[in-house]
Amino acid sequence: MTDQKIILTGDRPTGKLHLGHYVGSLAARVELQHIHRQYVMLADVQALTDHAHEPEKIRQSVLEVALDYLAVGIDPKKTTIFIQSLIPALAELTLYYLNLVTWNRLKHNPTVKLEIQQKGYGENVPAGFMIYPISQAADITAFKAELVPVGDDQIPMIEQTVEVVRKFNRQYNCSVLVEPEAIISTIARLPGTDGKAKMSKSLGNAIFLSDSADEVSKKVKSMYTDPGHLRVEDPGKVEGNPVFTYLDAFGTDKAKIIELKAHYQKGGLGDSVVKKYLLEVLQAFLDPIRQRREQFAKDPKAVMHMLFKGSEVASAVAHQTLIEVRDAMGINYHK
Repeated sequence: MTDQKIILTGDRPTGKLHLGHYVGSLAARVELQHIHRQYVMLADVQALTDHAHEPEKIRQSVLEVALDYLAVGIDPKKTTIFIQSLIPALAELTLYYLNLVTWNRLKHNPTVKLEIQQKGYGENVPAGFMIYPISQAADITAFKAELVPVGDDQIPMIEQTVEVVRKFNRQYNCSVLVEPEAIISTIARLPGTDGKAKMSKSLGNAIFLSDSADEVSKKVKSMYTDPGHLRVEDPGKVEGNPVFTYLDAFGTDKAKIIELKAHYQKGGLGDSVVKKYLLEVLQAFLDPIRQRREQFAKDPKAVMHMLFKGSEVASAVAHQTLIEVRDAMGINYHK
């Protein structure tokens, strides 16, 4: 194992995880936990920035997301899984970092701007939502993370964290904080089953890791394909066709996928045939995940205990960073 440390902050517990989450970062977490020291966070505080009116939903989702983590193969013996709100140092670090960034810079963060638009906030943006890039900077730097697996839409967040790190170290003439580097998956984003650019629970176009075989079947059969492919004999488009994007992400027989693409583009291959094959691929991928999830779900108290133990470990690491930050700022009054 190397000395590199990883903190993942992309999952706000607002519901179960879907295939988009898997290709975006979950797959990387499973792989990287074997070669790095890894921290995975359930960002319940960040989830409250736009769900403050439904805290019970966040509380319930913590367990659901933890089950998804365990089901895909994130091992608590190799990865520290923790709950954000149980780490007091993160809130204090956020307050210190807020003094290093302007309100104007926060307003122009591309990720924040896009999410404000998507949520239709207008001028009624919760202050907590506006500052969550700085909260995320605290999450990352608290563990001195060097690598952060994220989707391409989160790159601006990592860039802002780097800005905070550089300004802190320069302003306080130290090297306490570590600059993180984003790791982008080969398939940075999975489109929705309706063909929209992003898979999302709120858009109703997601296939969840915990979906039953019947639910997956219904969603695959209704998937958007090429609207110009009206007849079997018509040539079809592979680019922008979610069915083929999903095959690229989850199919293991790459030669067969290449053959299907060529046949589809030439004409003579119906959407139903391609969807049938995709369904076989997805069921083979999801079946073991569903089975593991069902086993872990039988003992929710054990899952929560795992989260509490992980949070204790994470809290100790974050508190040590906080002490170093206070020392650098000259406000550690116990010394």
